[in-house]
Parts: sequence; structure tokens; C-alpha cells
Amino acid sequence: MKFETISMIGLGYIGLPTAAVFASRKQKVIGVDVNQHAVDTINNGEIHIVEPELDIVVHAAVTQGFLRATITPEPADAFMVAVPTPFHTDENAQNHKADLSYIEAAAKSIAPVLKAGNLVVLESTSPIGATEQMAAWLAEARPDLTFPQTHGEASDIRIAHCPERVLPGHVIRELVENDRVIGGMTPKCAEVASALYKIVVEGECVTTTARTAEMAKLTENSFRDVNIAFANELSTICHELDINVWELIALANRHPRVNILTPGAGVGGHCIAVDPWFIVDSCPEQAKIIRAAREVNDAKPQWVLGRVKEALEYYHQQHPDAKRSDLTVACLGVAFKPDIDDLRESPALGIAQQVAQLGCRLQVVEPNIEALPKGLQNTNVELKTLEEALTQADVVCVLVKHKTFIEHVEHVRAKETVIDAVGLLG
Repeated sequence: MKFETISMIGLGYIGLPTAAVFASRKQKVIGVDVNQHAVDTINNGEIHIVEPELDIVVHAAVTQGFLRATITPEPADAFMVAVPTPFHTDENAQNHKADLSYIEAAAKSIAPVLKAGNLVVLESTSPIGATEQMAAWLAEARPDLTFPQTHGEASDIRIAHCPERVLPGHVIRELVENDRVIGGMTPKCAEVASALYKIVVEGECVTTTARTAEMAKLTENSFRDVNIAFANELSTICHELDINVWELIALANRHPRVNILTPGAGVGGHCIAVDPWFIVDSCPEQAKIIRAAREVNDAKPQWVLGRVKEALEYYHQQHPDAKRSDLTVACLGVAFKPDIDDLRESPALGIAQQVAQLGCRLQVVEPNIEALPKGLQNTNVELKTLEEALTQADVVCVLVKHKTFIEHVEHVRAKETVIDAVGLLG
């Protein structure tokens, strides 16, 4: 099948790089997003997110006429959907149920321009059955077309799921080099979707069912989450036993079959902090280890916050005349991982927000953002440079291991009170 035009629905951290990589192969790509600012920025050959090399690829693609952005979907041969799948914000939030409303909105937006022979691929990380649900929404909106759930291999529209599996900061390279798992609602759907991805993917395109592809992504991130939980739990144990966890892990990892990960302030991002709950929600009685790991990692930010409170109390003991409002805490990093601007599900951001409620002054050092996010726009919170924070803060809390912090580690180490949640000093 020839793909003359490809439509990318959603131009965020996954959608825009994916659209740009396809456009770099001289494919005509139409990007669609509800954010007018993002659309205008892209059409100017610029980017609205931070990702190495992305600015160069987007500028070239737009300049050469292979990529443009719009708010309204247009006809295409293939539609790739990369929209958020957060938790519900209502009573279902406590049960960590996925909110598929963005996928539903995307399906309903492209339905009017679908034509027989089209391929629709869901890239959004989703609970099991989301691809089938998307197909149902499309079928409901276009009863004049046939879909795999009713007509199998004879359907007018091909439906597949291909989860992204890239590392922020290395997205452009990994979109090309990594293997892709491509799950079709039928074998023919998988075959057609595989042909699409082979335009850009140098790794292997492995086909399977849509449900298995959905589960594969959730499994990958749950595996990571369980291993991170072990490291995070180990860090709290070592704190109680007065053992340097960073030294301990380095020693244990000398064993040829041991590879303990690095503890942190928690687990953030849209994937690892979210996806395991989709498995737990689907099989709550069976997913015992996966649930326990999520609970350990979700609790780690509160443990770090407890360390900050202890530091403030100790300062008051040493300076009994000082008021809480006289003290300044510097939080180094609020992104969910090093050297990016992505704050989604960031444990560091959550910790900083709670520190701001302790009555002290808060200085946020985040070199990858230009303004404080909405949750930190308080009168006692300021965005500062690292130099300013290290000069003015009474307590320093290292929450993200950004490159710039590593480069100035000795200046951080020189501070009297440092809470190191990520092993910067280790």
C-alpha cells in the first residue's frame, strides 16, 4: 500500500517527533492538534517542546513542504493517533482508571474524513481493549464504512496499535533505531501498519494482535517500575540503617548478575508512573507485585518531603529565633527526568508544590523551563538560577540529576544542608 499522505493526530512529545521523522523521509505529513499555539509554532518551522535535534528536523520538514500543522483533520491515507491517556479526574481517579476521552475525541475528529482503504493506528499508551474501543467509536461515526470488528480482513478501514517506546532526550534516534511492536485487529491490519512504519524504522517491525501490543507496552513499563521500586525501597531502608545507598548499590552491582537501578524522588512521566495501573485495573487480584511497586514509588515523594521537614525542624532547633518564613528551600529540578522540560506526572514537581506549603520561601531551579508552572505560581516561590539558589538557600533538595547540576556538583556539596534524592553527591 502506498501512503501518499500521513496524518498525525496530536503534536506533543511523541506526535511531533514522529510526524517530523516521517516528513524527513519526504512523506507528506499533516499534523493535527487542538493547541493553536502549537500549530502556529510548527508552521513557522519551530517547536513548542524541548527535545534534542527535533528543532532541526521540524525546520527542515516545514521548509521543504513535507510537514504542516492544522487544527482540523484532513483526508489522508494513514492516521496515527498520539494523544494523552491520563487517569480520570473524577471518582475513578482513586481507582486509576484510564480516561480515554482524548482518544474518543481524536476518533470522532477524523471519522468525517475517513475513506475506504485508510489505516488508523493508535500510538497512545492505553489499557487493554482501547484500540478496539477506538474502532467502535469510528464505526459508530461512519456506518457507511466497514471495520475489522465486524468484517475482519474484508473491512474498508484497517485498525492497529503501535505503542511508542522512546526515551525522552533521545526520541529522534530511537524512533528510527528501535524495534516496533505492531498489533493489528486482523493480520492484514498488522501487515499494512507494518508497511507504514518500515518507511522510517530501521529496527525490526514485529507484528502481533492489537491486545498483545497494548499489553507489551504496559509490560515494558511495569518491568521498569518494579525494578525502580526495589531501588527506591532500598534507599529508604539504607537511610534507617545509616548506610550510603549509592555506595551499596555500586558494590552490589559488581556481582555479574545484579543490576540494581538508581533510586530517585519517585517515578514520573506519562508512561512508567501511569501504565502499571492499567494492568492493575484490568486484573486487580492477580497484579500483586505490580501494585506493590506502584505503591512504593508513589510513596517515595512523601518520604523525600519528610526529609525536607526534618531539615527545617533541625534548622529551627539551631536557630530558635528564626521564623519559618525566614527560611529558604531550593528544589533543584522539577522535570520528571534529567535534561528535559516535561513535567508530566513529575514527583519532583509534586514535592516542590508541597514544600511551598510548608511556610518557607521556595526557590525552584529548573534550567529547562522559562516560567514556573501553574501549580508553583505562589508569592513565596521564585524561579532561580543554580548560582542564586546555592547562594541564598538554607536547605537544598536535589530532585533531578540535570547535567548542569552534575557540572556544579562541588558547589552543591559545599552547602551545609543538602537532601540528595537522586545520588548527585553519591
